[in-house]
Amino acid sequence: MKPTTATAAPARAGRREWTGLAVLALPTLLLALDVSVLYLALPQVSADLGADGNQTLWILDIYSFVLAGFLVTMGTLGDRIGRRRLLLIGAAAFGGASVLAAYSTSAEMLIATRALLGLAGATLMPSTMALIRNMFPDPKQMGTAIGIWFTCFMGGMAIGPLVGGALLERFWWGSAFLLGVPFMALLLVVGPALLPEYRAPGAGRLDLASVGLSLAAILPAIYGLKELARAGWDPAAAGAVVVGLAFGLIFVRRQRSLADPLLDLRLFGYRAFRSALSVYLLTGVVMAGVSLMSTVYLQSVLELSTLRAGLWLLPHNVALAAGFLAAPRLAARFRPVYVMAAGMVVAAAGLALHLLVDPSDGTTPLVAGLVLAHAGISLPMALSANIIMGAAPPEKAGSAASLMETSAEFGIAMGVATLGTVGTVMYRGSFEAPAAIPAQAAEAARESITAAGGAAAGLPRPRRPSCCTRRRRRSPPA
Repeated sequence: MKPTTATAAPARAGRREWTGLAVLALPTLLLALDVSVLYLALPQVSADLGADGNQTLWILDIYSFVLAGFLVTMGTLGDRIGRRRLLLIGAAAFGGASVLAAYSTSAEMLIATRALLGLAGATLMPSTMALIRNMFPDPKQMGTAIGIWFTCFMGGMAIGPLVGGALLERFWWGSAFLLGVPFMALLLVVGPALLPEYRAPGAGRLDLASVGLSLAAILPAIYGLKELARAGWDPAAAGAVVVGLAFGLIFVRRQRSLADPLLDLRLFGYRAFRSALSVYLLTGVVMAGVSLMSTVYLQSVLELSTLRAGLWLLPHNVALAAGFLAAPRLAARFRPVYVMAAGMVVAAAGLALHLLVDPSDGTTPLVAGLVLAHAGISLPMALSANIIMGAAPPEKAGSAASLMETSAEFGIAMGVATLGTVGTVMYRGSFEAPAAIPAQAAEAARESITAAGGAAAGLPRPRRPSCCTRRRRRSPPA
């Protein structure tokens, strides 16, 4: 796979391609909405279906597990059978699974349908990005299209709490899942007319053994990282990560031995691809960790409702969107590496502002730091995605997109695990319970800020303000 020397300027996209980009924005917007709305609906879901704590966690987590596990397979499958075809199959599956989820009659049924949604979601994300790579061969136009793609995703995350809150105030929890059905129906109607079909020439059949090995590598690793973030150090969770790494090595060895591998490792032979993929992973780590700590701070320290916390997170989503759109223009004037470095410096300054956060100051310092941090991190995130897709040959766009999305999933898991653990250690080290608090409640409150809120809620009313006040004053900065 040797890069070829261009003999002519890349063709520029026209009106049809830009209209097609609007169609590709539909699944992107929906996937973001689906994630954010579910968090609001979860209390109603748990109460109505009688889900216990373990089932509630699986309702949340099974989607991301299956999504991460099948990204590599689905990205390569799109290269082989056609990216538009896979996108439309995934849209139909996502719509059908959404209806089943909305009318689930048990927690087990909802977990199963959420797994189906994850499988369908794994077809949508790499297909949309791969189609963008093929529809916009001009590097500048592709950068703009990728920026719009990111903006739509973050827009869905931003309006999710607002849309979800409005739905759940008027309808039952199943309406949160039905929200995506019209989006997918529209995609199925207009997609065949507006989206071109692309597939890699001469692609062979899928190697099912490689599919199994990729699942055996990714699923235990993601599960272990999530458990380490949730419960702290646990030998079983660490062992799951090790098992995933071991199967990952076996997977790599098999890919090297196949003439037509599931994942073409020659992609990593491009230095730009390797470097950009590492940067993209790092941005996922930072964004996930910061989002976790800021959400916990708003809800557990400042005691804001889920909806109010979501509203205070809107400004940084706007900053992200602005950065995604500005990144390709800045890269056209300055070297992309300089723009990415400048973005990281701005992000670091925003994170440094969080050292000044104090509960008595309300939300202003936290929100200001979040806006600055996300405005900065959006630049390397958008440009690294552009470099990843631009460095890969067009026939490998699906594989490149799946690797990019898989790195994002690992970045999110690593960010939550790493910064979540650091935050917990800092909290426990600085925690001091008032002398009047019963020993059992104090021990429970020592576990985490969220546990402290639960412990405070169970105390007699005269004691509760003292606990909350002391807990807030001694909480480490987010």
